[in-house]
Amino acid sequence: MAEIRLSEDAKERRRNEDLADLYAIIKATQHLEKAYVRDAVTSDEYTEACQRLIAQFKTTEAAIRSDSHFPGTENFILEYKMDCPLAQERLLGSGVPATVIYAHSSKHASESVVIATEATQWFITAMDVLKLDQRAVDEVQPNISDLVKTLNKCDGIAPGFDKTKLQNWLVELNSMRASQELDDDQVRQLLMDLESSYANFKSCLAP
Repeated sequence: MAEIRLSEDAKERRRNEDLADLYAIIKATQHLEKAYVRDAVTSDEYTEACQRLIAQFKTTEAAIRSDSHFPGTENFILEYKMDCPLAQERLLGSGVPATVIYAHSSKHASESVVIATEATQWFITAMDVLKLDQRAVDEVQPNISDLVKTLNKCDGIAPGFDKTKLQNWLVELNSMRASQELDDDQVRQLLMDLESSYANFKSCLAP
């Protein structure tokens, strides 16, 4: 039986290994974030593991970035449909563990971390759906609905955040049939509103 070669040379083999490492680090970060939200790990365990994964991510990404064929980490995540919104925020957004951004010594602070993390997850998921060109109402509306529901819990931790645009989008989507699709202008506008609202949400988060 002929040998199947996954790599033509040592350079390509290293590239494939780096991509596999990147994939594993992103997935591991997503699992860790979910475990922390569910109180399956302690704050200290989470912080130590998260810092290690962030360091590994930076090293691995730096090694791949020089490859002209590498599409960038965000496009890599979309291309392989990884569905890792929490990992995206941790690795590509804040770049530090959630425990560094938010105090975690009290029950109230811990609940704030959970709510902010849930909102982050829905923001990124909603944006990724549009970037993957999924535009049917029954593909878009559930994510916007979950996002708005979560944001309604955030008044105490994100003072001054305006969710009016997203609420208006939810009303509009609810008025459409499930089989209808957003046109190009609607997709572009919704994506812009999500991105600007996400940036505003992060800036309004109480320390």
